[in-house]
Amino acid sequence: MDFKDYYVSLGVAPDADDKAIKKAYQKLAKKYHPDVNPGDKTAEAKFKDAMEAYQAISDPGKRSKYDELRQDYQQWKTRGGRGDYNYDRWQSNPGGGAGGSQTRNMSQEDFAEMFGGSGRSGGFGGSEGDGYSDFFSTLFGGGGGQGRGFGGSTVGRPRAGQDHEAEVQVTLEETYNGTTRLIRTGEKQIEAKIPKGVRTGSKVRLSGQGGPGISGGQSGNLFLHITVSSHARFVRDGDNLRADIPIDFYKAILGGEVSIHTFGGEVILKIPSLSQSGKKFRLKGKGMPNLENPLQRGDLFVELSIVLPENMSEHEIATLRELADKRL
Repeated sequence: MDFKDYYVSLGVAPDADDKAIKKAYQKLAKKYHPDVNPGDKTAEAKFKDAMEAYQAISDPGKRSKYDELRQDYQQWKTRGGRGDYNYDRWQSNPGGGAGGSQTRNMSQEDFAEMFGGSGRSGGFGGSEGDGYSDFFSTLFGGGGGQGRGFGGSTVGRPRAGQDHEAEVQVTLEETYNGTTRLIRTGEKQIEAKIPKGVRTGSKVRLSGQGGPGISGGQSGNLFLHITVSSHARFVRDGDNLRADIPIDFYKAILGGEVSIHTFGGEVILKIPSLSQSGKKFRLKGKGMPNLENPLQRGDLFVELSIVLPENMSEHEIATLRELADKRL
């Protein structure tokens, strides 16, 4: 659900007084009224926006609530605006208005008084798509709903429930195998399945696990924001993994085998003789599962790192010194 800046819709400053707000609305309504622009969908949309904005900020109670929401929304955007903004705090009771007030519809009499007795209705003649936006209805209740729109009788229309969000941290090994988490949302607790291959920043959607729908509407969704913790041995690069493999200089010179513990099991890596420190090997298919196609896996890239053996005997050191002298 998109945020609507009603001050921008009317072209007034956020601190505009009632007189300025009414004047701005009259100007827009006269310009874009459907009777003046028959069949013009663009004009009708602008007329709806103007009337909705006027309904929201011409009423002191609604304006106070909207101003608080607007300030909180702007602060959220300043902080980065991650994910979707949570409107739960601002949601009105189904069918009710802000703080118990009811949405005020523009009757023919109201419209005539405002525009000098033109006799034109404040509604849209029951055309398809009439009614307030989901943003307005979430804040202030049923509003125009379906039926005759802004100027006629109102019938509450089904609306989807609010989407909820939760932060989830998983280990790299859990992302390899897939895992589950118990998530509490509202009064219920659900077991959420975390698919294989998720990454930091992945967004997992659990359909129908958000807020309850209104007037028979479907429930909202629950979005899980994933963070994958760092690993002691492996560094992730997309679907590939990278690791340093320490070997002693005997194995580097003579060659041999090294056992590598991967998430998929033990792998034996053959080290050729006279291998230099920094030599890289690619183990195909030993990386991470692809999120879209878990049967497809990245590769594991390992790099040799030569380390000195610990606790070398005097005999070993003497032998190496002898060998070094012979190379001079």
